[in-house]
Amino acid sequence: MAPHSIFSKSLRFCRVFYRNGHPVGGMASHLGPQKKLFCTRLTGRSEIPAGQDDSTVSYLVNSCGLSPESATLVSHKVKLQSFEKPDSVLALLKHYEFSEAQISKVVRRLPHILLADVEQTLLPNLEFYCSIGMSRLHLATTLSYNPWLMSLSLKNHIVPAYSFFKSVVLSDVKVIHILKHKSWIFRENLSKNLIPNIELVRELGIPQSCIALLLTSYTDVVMKKPELFSQLVHEVTEMGFDPQHLSFVQAIHALYGKETTWKRCQEVYRRWGWSENHIRSAFRVSPLCMAMSEKKLMGTMDFLVNKMGWQSQTIAKYPHVLSYSLQKRIIPRFSVVRVLFLKGLIEEENLSLATGISRSEKYFLDRFVNRYLSQVPQLLDVYRGKVDIQDVS
Repeated sequence: MAPHSIFSKSLRFCRVFYRNGHPVGGMASHLGPQKKLFCTRLTGRSEIPAGQDDSTVSYLVNSCGLSPESATLVSHKVKLQSFEKPDSVLALLKHYEFSEAQISKVVRRLPHILLADVEQTLLPNLEFYCSIGMSRLHLATTLSYNPWLMSLSLKNHIVPAYSFFKSVVLSDVKVIHILKHKSWIFRENLSKNLIPNIELVRELGIPQSCIALLLTSYTDVVMKKPELFSQLVHEVTEMGFDPQHLSFVQAIHALYGKETTWKRCQEVYRRWGWSENHIRSAFRVSPLCMAMSEKKLMGTMDFLVNKMGWQSQTIAKYPHVLSYSLQKRIIPRFSVVRVLFLKGLIEEENLSLATGISRSEKYFLDRFVNRYLSQVPQLLDVYRGKVDIQDVS
């Protein structure tokens, strides 16, 4: 039986076996555990005398888990004339494994959800999200932060948005990524900004994989007004970036933050002695070097220059190095390379800043760690961060 039918049938059982908040003739005791789930508070005290906001506040506290203060504020936004709909809504959320804390969050953020139609709106929407592969755990987490995703029209909003996103990213997994991390986009009028912008980059011949990246990772950019987005695209084109390469959409992303992130990156590089030519050249090689946080750049530059001994201007020739994780990749790998250099096992002229940084872990371990373990037994511990460079014997 379909989940929708199971839930609807459970509601009907509850209305038959419960009256005024109590089981009729002990019949509720014969319900299975699944149906008992939906009979919690259903139809009990179904009518609330008009004007008695204290009943709404009491319900919000006792059934929804709100604090008295929050319940009072929420009661100004929703007036409960009956408990039937709110009880059905709460039963549905529990059925979809929302925790008590998540239910409270949902009600605080979208009080009118308590008056929503369970069978016509909420249940079909939840079933749809699960049907595309979203787990109930992730669904509850996402919807507790963005409960309006439950109240949108499935036919007129959710399905059309899903269909368009799927046509761009080509997989439900990536649509779910958008839903989890960029869910606000489901509320937008896609024909206003997104669809024209996607059409523009398609006309330029940008590969499908890069367009998908633009939507999943650089969502704010592709949701700009078409005239502003077109201006960004034109600027990147004028700089000579090839639309066929990943660097094209990365450059769009970097230029989008030209008044904020870009300027902070410029200031950091200037502090480390880079000229404007260094900055422009680095951007052409790796656009994301102009889309990083000041903390990330300062930490990486300090390690490479002050601890590893590289010249600051040399880093400008290999800016893609800056995009890797400092703790997980840069420090472990450059520490190993530094030890090998100090031990005379590799020559400086045979090294570049990019040596080993972009290759797989297996390649790096085979090329720079395992082959030298007989000469430097502590090398693997250096790589794992257990031994400092100066402590290597």
